[in-house]
Amino acid sequence: VQLQASGGGSARAGGSLRLSCAASGRPFSPTAMAWFRQAPGKEREFVAAFTWSGSRTNYADFAKGRFTISRAGARNTVTLQMNSLNPDDAAVYYCAAVIRRGVSVTDAGDYSYWGQGTLVTVSS
Repeated sequence: VQLQASGGGSARAGGSLRLSCAASGRPFSPTAMAWFRQAPGKEREFVAAFTWSGSRTNYADFAKGRFTISRAGARNTVTLQMNSLNPDDAAVYYCAAVIRRGVSVTDAGDYSYWGQGTLVTVSS
């Protein structure tokens, strides 16, 4: 299974970007897919997660009200709509997926599959 992230790029402060993550390879039914990010010199941090059971979403505090994670048709595709971007949002964004149940969707260590990362830059 490969996760392919796309949609990164440059935006001005206050602008928007939309990231997508699609899984390919063998048939794949994740229990959850998520986005994490890592800025230079910082640890990887949780951004948002989508859990198929109940279509639940979870967000980091900094993402609430600005970012929206949603499924995009197929069970193995999610998008992250990012609005009101600010320079602190600049980072490499990684999508991740997990097939086990009962995991902590905010814990990077619980995810088995990772995409290659897509760079987001935000100018002030």
